[in-house]
Amino acid sequence: MPRPFVRLALLVGGAALVASCSGPPAAAASPLVTQGVLAPSGPAVTYDPVAAPEGARVAVEVTAHRGATTATFRVEGMVPGRGYAVHAHVRPCGPSGADAGPHYQDRIDPAATPAKPSSDPAYANPRNEIWLDLRTDAAGDGTATTTVPFVFTDRAPGSVVVHEKEMTATAHGQAGTAGGRLACLTSVWR
Repeated sequence: MPRPFVRLALLVGGAALVASCSGPPAAAASPLVTQGVLAPSGPAVTYDPVAAPEGARVAVEVTAHRGATTATFRVEGMVPGRGYAVHAHVRPCGPSGADAGPHYQDRIDPAATPAKPSSDPAYANPRNEIWLDLRTDAAGDGTATTTVPFVFTDRAPGSVVVHEKEMTATAHGQAGTAGGRLACLTSVWR
């Protein structure tokens, strides 16, 4: 991996939750970093140990700058040579993949409900949501970065979810879909 994982951590249920914060955002705020080791429970949880192996390391780094947010997601020890659709979700991880709730949206789809998440491409798209699709190398390591045209104010994502699809499926006029939930990292975004 190009960047080493931060070594200071609070251990909770076998996973690390790390955040570094600074004062009010200026042109570029200090990055917030959350990392963990996938385990059956905790802030970094695997729901499918075959596709998201226990012991794999996951991290997200978030930086706000000039009205935009850049997020970088890194993995070590996942399945080699595999793609993963990865998205920010509204709630922290829990015992079930569904606990993280729907994808985080900057502009919330007014037609979405808890039982029927957003599928409108005007809202479910990579400029209004945070998509971090990645492909791992021969060692199972990978990195994805995206920049979205918004910053977090009174609300922010609660987690990053690794989905079963190898890439977010989308087409002109169709919202992105990613399949079942393989793993989740409860994360700090602001």
